[in-house]
Amino acid sequence: MKKQLLAAAVLAATAAMAQAGALDDGNLSISGFGTVGVAKSNTDDVKFARYNQADGVGDSARLGLDTNLGLQATYKINDWLSGTAQVLTRKATEHTFTTDLTWAFLKARINDEVSVRIGRVVVPTFLISDYQNVGYANTMMRPPIEMYGQAPIENSDGADINYQHAFGDLNFTAQAFAGVSRGKLFVSSGAGSTATYRAPAAGFSVAGEYGPFMLRFAHARADMKINDIQPINALTNTLASVGFTQLASDITFSSGKKIAFTSIGGTVDWNNIVGQAEYAQRRAKEAVYLPDTNAWYAMLGYRFGKVLPYYAHASAKGAGSSVTVPAALAKIPALNAGVTGLLASAEQTSDIVGVRWDFAKQLALKVQVDRVKPGAKSGLLINVPAAGYNKNVTVVAAGLDFVF
Repeated sequence: MKKQLLAAAVLAATAAMAQAGALDDGNLSISGFGTVGVAKSNTDDVKFARYNQADGVGDSARLGLDTNLGLQATYKINDWLSGTAQVLTRKATEHTFTTDLTWAFLKARINDEVSVRIGRVVVPTFLISDYQNVGYANTMMRPPIEMYGQAPIENSDGADINYQHAFGDLNFTAQAFAGVSRGKLFVSSGAGSTATYRAPAAGFSVAGEYGPFMLRFAHARADMKINDIQPINALTNTLASVGFTQLASDITFSSGKKIAFTSIGGTVDWNNIVGQAEYAQRRAKEAVYLPDTNAWYAMLGYRFGKVLPYYAHASAKGAGSSVTVPAALAKIPALNAGVTGLLASAEQTSDIVGVRWDFAKQLALKVQVDRVKPGAKSGLLINVPAAGYNKNVTVVAAGLDFVF
């Protein structure tokens, strides 16, 4: 049913846009955004990557870390109904650039305050979920990996409802969604592999904007099912073969496990001061190998005309495991070490310094330096050596953001 719903929304939006292009009736609007970015680090021993990205950067300059291109079209069918579709080209779980359908929905305007969208929508998990891929809309070159690496779901095929109301000078917005998310995950263990997931999901967000200040709270839950995580399957097969069937069942995602994500964040743009901060918790509601985590970041900048220097600090820490390891497993030291290591959380902090220069209309040049400090399990770096990695990594990047 969800696939049929998405297909209907996409076909309707596409047909409407095609009709508008042919008739040129003024109801079609096309926009886009993108970043041309280059980045390198100070080492080739490990790679620094965005979350769910299979091809990170080492000690040679590469374009794939931040470069992307998005195109969006909206067609106004009548006064209360419109269709929107967006595609995004970037490097994600593949080693080459791929193009994904990130938005595809029909929007019905119920009244001045309430609207409903049916189709593919972005899940409102984070403070900047709606525009995290739009470099021009963000001060920093990229969302901090420590925060935005905690939840893999970007969009959902289903429906959402949006409410907006002004209480004096306070602008209040609320969103609730329900649907099914499907996609691919890059598994960084060993040589790296790709797994596919299916996750019925639901959640909500509320936000208040008062002058230069904005505060937002969000909560989402998903029932993640993943059958093809190769390293996990190998481990659980071994556990089952030696009699630890319950532990094997607890660890795996193959039967579907409930995960919750809660975040709170805010922004300020007051006089020349620009700030942004966010805190989030990921919690497993059923036993599964994925550890619980706490993550946060804070960014502060000051605008000098068209130039905005900024500094940010980000952190990701473990908050325990939902899996209880039987004491009997200690009798098999190698297997016990493998399970214990799996259940531990990757930990990492970063210090980020950068500058943004809005040198022309709809164009911004950014230069950013990340000092990444991996902790437990080599942090969030990829292509790490078997023995682990605990040295600091410096990542230098420059990018041109644009919208049109």
